Amino acid sequence: MSSEALPVRPRHLGGAHPGTAPVARLATPADAEGIVRLRSSFVLAEPLPEEWVVRSGAALAARLAPDGDARASVVDAPDGTLASCALALLHPVLPEPASPAGRAARVHTVATHPSWRRRGHARSALTTLLGRLRAEGVAPVEADTPSAVGALFRASGFCGSLAPMRMTWPEPVARGRVDERTGHVWLPPEQYAETVMKATGFACVLFTDLHDRPVQLHGVYSATHPWQLVGGTMDPGERPWETAVRECREETGIELAGPPRLLATVYGLPGAEWPYSTMGLVFDGGRLDEARLRDIVLDPREHDEVRVLPLPEWRPLMPPRDFARLGAVMEARRTGVAAYFDTWDWGTE
Repeated sequence: MSSEALPVRPRHLGGAHPGTAPVARLATPADAEGIVRLRSSFVLAEPLPEEWVVRSGAALAARLAPDGDARASVVDAPDGTLASCALALLHPVLPEPASPAGRAARVHTVATHPSWRRRGHARSALTTLLGRLRAEGVAPVEADTPSAVGALFRASGFCGSLAPMRMTWPEPVARGRVDERTGHVWLPPEQYAETVMKATGFACVLFTDLHDRPVQLHGVYSATHPWQLVGGTMDPGERPWETAVRECREETGIELAGPPRLLATVYGLPGAEWPYSTMGLVFDGGRLDEARLRDIVLDPREHDEVRVLPLPEWRPLMPPRDFARLGAVMEARRTGVAAYFDTWDWGTE
């Protein structure tokens, strides 16, 4: 819950600044990551790593869909971010007089950015959220209320529970091995693995024609990356060159003979479109003559066109980040020095 407290100041309209009228709206899936960021920064004892912000935001977006089990309201800040939010998660219960619809809710988060506190935003968000739940017949609605926000919940109609305590059965925690010399605790491998960065791997192949013009395929499934090198995501147990050979066969019908010649390593940070980091290798597929270019057979589920163009003519057809990657790979082919390209991020262009 938020550490926001009701303001202690001379009364005017419940503590809001004169002339302000915070208006909350019902949240949509597009608000999910903003809600997670407010919770991460101003509710949790320790902020979430960026990877988990993205993953949690994607999960919440699905749950905020019309058929999902999350309900939220938000107050927008003038800069387009969220000033405040209130989030509830629904769960089924047995029907009884207190919950005739068989659904209950727990207020999971109420948070306000420090820049927008003491203006009534949290009250507006919580009131709007409770109105939505009431309209859906969701009852009862419960909340854990730290003392700092207890007055806010009492003012919204919440009352103390008769339950003497709440007990939690946590997931058993694996014990680590203690290095008696240094005192360092070494986690079991499976537990440590959950703490490290997650990444997906890919392998691609650069083909050119006999005039060193890059060959690319037009994807039917990605508006973000419309023109692509031959290649794709690694399968479990595959080595990068094995992925390149398989993807080349599946996407073009060309059988790579090898040996592998590395042109570039590529890295990208996670973003709104993909929740993991991305790391991959680009190999040199060599030069294709007119006959081999004509013999390319596309998988229509993935690509619908092969195109060969001089490098400068690719620029207007591709996002800047993709074109920069293509340029680095072509320079590596020209110089014989493998490129390191670490800005192929999953962000907006």
